Parts: sequence; structure tokens; C-alpha cells
Amino acid sequence: MTEDLNETDTTEAVDVVSRVLANAQSRSAGYSRFVAGGAQALQTSGHEGENSDGEQFDRDDRQALRRVAGLSTELEDVTEVEYRQLRLENVVLIGVYSQNSLEDAENSLHELAALAETAGATVLDGLLQRRPHPDPSTYLGKGKAEELASLVAALGADTVVADTELAPSQRRALEDVVKVKVIDRTAVILDIFSQHAKSREGKAQVELAQLEYLLPRLRGWGESMSRQAGGQVGAGAGMGSRGPGETKIELDRRRIHTRMARLRKQITAMKPAREAKRANRKRNAVPSVAIAGYTNAGKSSLLNRMTHAGVLVENSLFATLDATVRKSQTPDGRLYTLADTVGFVRALPHQLVEAFRSTLEEVADSDIIVHVVDASHPDPAGQIATVRDVIGEVGARGIPEIIAFNKSDLVDDGTRLVLRGLAPDAVFVSARSGEGVAELQARIAEILPEPEIEIDLLVPYDRGDVVSQLHRSGRILTTQYVEGGTHVHALVHADLAGSLAEFAVPAAAVEA
Repeated sequence: MTEDLNETDTTEAVDVVSRVLANAQSRSAGYSRFVAGGAQALQTSGHEGENSDGEQFDRDDRQALRRVAGLSTELEDVTEVEYRQLRLENVVLIGVYSQNSLEDAENSLHELAALAETAGATVLDGLLQRRPHPDPSTYLGKGKAEELASLVAALGADTVVADTELAPSQRRALEDVVKVKVIDRTAVILDIFSQHAKSREGKAQVELAQLEYLLPRLRGWGESMSRQAGGQVGAGAGMGSRGPGETKIELDRRRIHTRMARLRKQITAMKPAREAKRANRKRNAVPSVAIAGYTNAGKSSLLNRMTHAGVLVENSLFATLDATVRKSQTPDGRLYTLADTVGFVRALPHQLVEAFRSTLEEVADSDIIVHVVDASHPDPAGQIATVRDVIGEVGARGIPEIIAFNKSDLVDDGTRLVLRGLAPDAVFVSARSGEGVAELQARIAEILPEPEIEIDLLVPYDRGDVVSQLHRSGRILTTQYVEGGTHVHALVHADLAGSLAEFAVPAAAVEA
């Protein structure tokens, strides 16, 4: 029975978005509406791919997560002014598209609906207006904004969600018209991140991004904002010389700046431990592979399939926020690390790119990037472009890339041909069935940096750790047990060769 209900909801979601897009081309008024229904599908219209990301882990734990509570405890006064804690319930979506961008509007609207559902909303209805540019005042224009107000009142919606980031003035003006909370795509993404952050560092990064977004959007309530006497009153200048003092909103801004500075210090303090782990891997000459890609492409599932890591997997947007590093090895026994990273999305808020820069360093410091793409998604080319843009922002554009089309068990041969045209050297994999995983691992082994320095070592029998390190980080060519210890002939990286110099056998002794 549950599966039938899920199928109905998902089908309704597709019908909702399809209806508004179809009507957008036919209405002379230049806008379209769609009626009530769930909105959650970014991929297929059925439920057959619902569990295609592989085995599901810790779903109950994920559902139990709550938002970061930093503002409610640290900045209670800010919430009095305007911090709009995003408890999305019944929402109306709005968007603007130009004459030649309907396809982009379709993909973006599907994604916004899924984002709203992930944040906990029920999508009731929406407006999609065709115009060259959003109105600088009320985004939709005065007439359509009034029509939106009537729609919101009729449906009893409590939130309007815009498909692009709104300027603070646009949001305020539109709220004054519709009389309910107005938020934008950026706010929804930030809210999802706040729900899914689990580690101390992840929570701090999300809260910092939220505060950076909130700061220019503070809004006072009326004229009774002044709290302190100002101007010349302290100097005894008397009535008529008093300034307004520090207003409530100014005090809130100052407190937010203080909180942001504290969060930046906390994040900076966490950086050395993370860098020490990476430095230790580099010192031991362990190559690294970063798994990057669009949100919900199946990155964590692929990591689980390749390493049996048991990392949280859920068919949900932004299920992974904290980088997870696991060990793996090539078919010939060379050790390397696999790092699962936060997923990307179109129009990823710059606050999040900056806040999660420390996490994204795993991508920038890697030797190979496995770029995971959802083969069943309607716009794989757009997803590839979005991910590559963010990779460029963190300075990782020059790192070798392997495109891995995941969920390939959900697509037919014709779709595979189209995808092959996007990335001729791509590997088709399925984290669910295991298809193509061996090919992907072989491709990684081909590209990983090979040990290039040939060494001969005589390792004492009580230093088995050195031999183990050679097995992990180098390639042992021959091993011979002699009177003084283990004679090892191996290929290693330069760093490891330097650290093992004390065990080196002189060339003359080797020749003898």
C-alpha cells in the first residue's frame, strides 16, 4: 500500500511541473499556474529507481535530525527582528523565464520542487511568468504580484518560494504584497543543509553561511526600534540634541558580526586536524581520489560499493555534507583513499561554497576526481557543467577527471549513446548492481601516480612495519630473507624513499 501511495505522489509531482510548463507556452497573459500536488521527483516518473542508490543506512537517524539551533540560543533578539526560521509547510513556487529559456526553466522548476520537498514543504501551486528579466521591485511585476497574493490567500499558503536568489528589497516588496513569508532558492538550500549537518564542523559551516545570507536581509518592525540614547545626550546637551542611538537592528547586526567571527575562529581551529590527516596520508605517499558530483547522483552509494564503508545513503538531496574518507586499493595492491564529498546543485549559494571550502579541499588536494553523474537525470549535461564550475572555484580544474555515469541500470541503450556523446571516455556504473565498478577501479589504477624511484633496502626483522608500509604505499618487486633482515627491492614515491634512507643498501653491496 505504501509503495502505491509513493508512486501516486511522485506521478502527481511530475504532472504538477509538466502542467505549469505546458501552460506557460500557451497563456497569452505570459504566466502559468499549476494546481495542488506533491513535488519531489528529479529523476523518473515512477518509483522503480527509488532505491537505486544502493543499500539504505541509518534512515531513522537521518529523519531525526533537526536544524542547527545556533540562532535560537545565541541570537534570540535577532529572531525578534526577523530571522525567518524556515519551517516550510504549504508553499507556492514562483519563477521567471525568458522566451528562449523554457527548457532551463523546466529543469530548474523540477529541482526547486524537489528542494522544497526535501526541506519539508508541500507544494500547493505556483506561477511561472515569461518576461525578459525579473522585475527589479517585486520580481514578478506589480500586476502578477497582486495575482500571486490572491492565489496565496485562496490556498492558505504560508510561504512563497522564488526560483532565483532575491535581492533583499525584492523580497521585502513582495512580502508587503502577498502578506506571507517570501524566501528564495538560496534560503531553501541553506535550510536543507542546516537539517542535514551532523558534525560539529558541518554545523558551524552551515550556521556561518546562514548568517552571511541573513545579514543584509534583516528587517525592523516599525519605528520603535531605538533602544539606546545617542547623539549628544551623554554630553548633557539636553532635549532636541539626542540622536536615535543604536537601533535594535544595528545591535542585531553587530551581534551577528560577533557570532560570525566566533564561527570563523572555530572553523579555522578545526582546520589543523584535518590538514594533519591529509599531510599524514601524503607523507605515507598514499594517493587520494575524490568522489564529486551533483547532489543525489549516488556518490555515497558508489563509495559503499567500492569500499563496503557503510556510509549513510538516502535517496534525498544533500544527504552527505561531511567529507568521508575510506581506504581502497588497486587490483595490483596499491593503497589509495576515496573521499566522499558534499553534492553540488545549480545556483549553489556562494555562502555555502565559501563555508564548505575546507570540506571541498579534499577535492582540490586529490590526485583524481571521480565525477559521478546520474545517468537517469533529464539534464546530465547541465549537471556536469554545474559540478565543473564548482570544481573550478576551489582550484581543482587541472586534476585528472573520470566521469562515472551512475544508475546506468535505469537507462536504455539509446540513452547510453547520448551520454557517451557527452563524455566519450566515461565509465557506466551502477552502485546498486555493481555493474562497471571493476572497470572504474581499473581506470583509477591506470591514472594513479606510479611509484617512480627504485630502492634496495635491508630491513631488520623487528621492523615489520617498514615492510608493511612498502606493501601499502609502494610496489615490492622482490623480497629475500638474509642474515641481517629482509632484503627488499621496490618502487616507491620520492617522499617515502627519503624517509627510508636509513635502510638503504649501498649499490656496491647490491651488485655483489
